This record gives sequence, structure tokens and C-alpha cells, in this order.
Amino acid sequence: MQENYVTNRPGRHLKVMAFTGHPFHEGEREVQRRAGVAAEAEDVGRIIASTISPAVRRFLAGQRMAVVASLDAGRQPWASLVTGAAGFLETVDERLLRIAAEPAPGDILPANLRARPELGLLVLDPRTRQRLRINGRGLLRPEGIFLLADEVYGNCPKYIQRRRLAGETESRPAGRPARSRRLDASQRQRVAAADTFFIASFHPGGGADASHRGGRPGFVRVGDDGRIGFPDYPGNNMFNTLGNLAGHPRVGLLFVDFATGDLLHVAGRASLPEGPERRVEVRVEEVRETRGGSPLRWELVE
Repeated sequence: MQENYVTNRPGRHLKVMAFTGHPFHEGEREVQRRAGVAAEAEDVGRIIASTISPAVRRFLAGQRMAVVASLDAGRQPWASLVTGAAGFLETVDERLLRIAAEPAPGDILPANLRARPELGLLVLDPRTRQRLRINGRGLLRPEGIFLLADEVYGNCPKYIQRRRLAGETESRPAGRPARSRRLDASQRQRVAAADTFFIASFHPGGGADASHRGGRPGFVRVGDDGRIGFPDYPGNNMFNTLGNLAGHPRVGLLFVDFATGDLLHVAGRASLPEGPERRVEVRVEEVRETRGGSPLRWELVE
């Protein structure tokens, strides 16, 4: 084991205890080789830990939202938003985390956890642009969702929009989410105007993973055929999401309207078109929309 520091902004960092074994599964290694960054990725991979450090515990204690990646019985990934008061992400011990929150009514997360244990957690603080990933196995209990960590690591703040918490509502959606097989005109506009979305993916050798994608409005495009496309911007060379898609080309996307709390879930099959720009395209197979699914209201700062 060795200590590593993951810097998230000047003057702030999360310390994790990293393991020295190989941190990537075969899909990630294949994409890293194709991109010519295998050596760089192996060096960066040393930040991945198997335990929750005291610094990570302090970070988790102050957060209000997280995105959870889970799988349904057919191994289709879904991304879900969970929120709560500060402290709802409670560290039980150095490997076990309790998520004391309920997803929006009608969210598929509880059913997924009853079907499969794989769980990926992305904790993102829009106020500071810090983010942390914890991947492992989940269990649904009356006291909340428990996550036993296999991997714990921070990511840089690249492409994260800074937002401030502007308010919170106590009301919850009255009905179940509206479901369809394709995006309607309003949903297409919302996707095309997004500056942020979240993506859930899975690999048999690595489990479930939740990741963030951000850019200027318009970086996500909806084609005439209804496919959703977006670039894979340069990052830390880990290629967690693309590596998962190399072995299991299905994704779950989550678009959050930070001003209204509306949630738009998209499930589909992903492909990586040929060309000079790394790009992901998603053939939409199911859409679920929950109006006011999140109680938190955020304002864009920068």
C-alpha cells in the first residue's frame, strides 16, 4: 500500500491508500492500449484504493447528492440520483458506506438491488467541483442502501460546472415516471441544451460504474434518428466508461434539470463510431421522466 493525493482544486485534496496490484480490467486495458496511454494509465491507476480514508469520510459527510449506477435483471445499467441532508452518506467502517436516502418514486434502483448486487457511486459536489467514485456491491435494507467498497478514488474537476444550492423543496413527485421508447420533442431539446449528464456502465470484470460528463450546452446532440451522441473528452486516461463499453455496450444516462429537479433517464445500447474524434452514440431503447424528482434546486455559477 502507498499514500496518494488526488487534487481536486488548488489547496484541496483527498488522500487515499492505494493498492499496488493492477487496477484495470481487460476492457479498460484494451482501450488504453488503443489510445497509446497504457503506461500513463497504469501510473494514474495507483490512486485507486480499496478503503475509505479519513479525508474521504470527511468529504462524504458534507455532501447532498450522489449518482448511483445499478443493473436490472437483464444487466442493463441505470443511473439514479439520491439526495439527502449532509450526513446521508454515512461511513460505517473503512469499507462500508450507508446511503440513508430514498430515490425518486418509481425509480428502478430498489428493484435493481433486489436483482443484482453490483453498484457504482459517484459523489459530486457542484459547489466545489470535487468528485469521488466508490464502486462495489450493494444491499438494500430498511435502514438504507449499503455499499461495500472495492474501489475508492477521486477525479479531477475537469468539465464540471460550478453550481450553488439555491433552495430545497419538501414535496415529492405524486406519480410514477412517464415511460416511452423514444425521446419526445421536449426531451430532445432538454438533452441538446444540457451542460451536464451522468452515465452508468458495467463490465463483467469490473462491476458497475457511475461517471460524469460535462461541456458547453450543445456538446450532447440528438440525431434525426433519435440517437444521442457526445464526444469523449480527454481526461485521466483511465477510460473507465469506454473500457466498460468494450465488454458490455449498454449504458444508462441521467439528465438532471438542476433548476426544476426534473429527472430524465435514458437506457440504450452504445457504440463507438469510427473517426478521428472519440465519440459515443446511444441508440435509445427506454426513456423515463420524473417531474420534480430531485428536491434540490441549483443555480449555475460558472
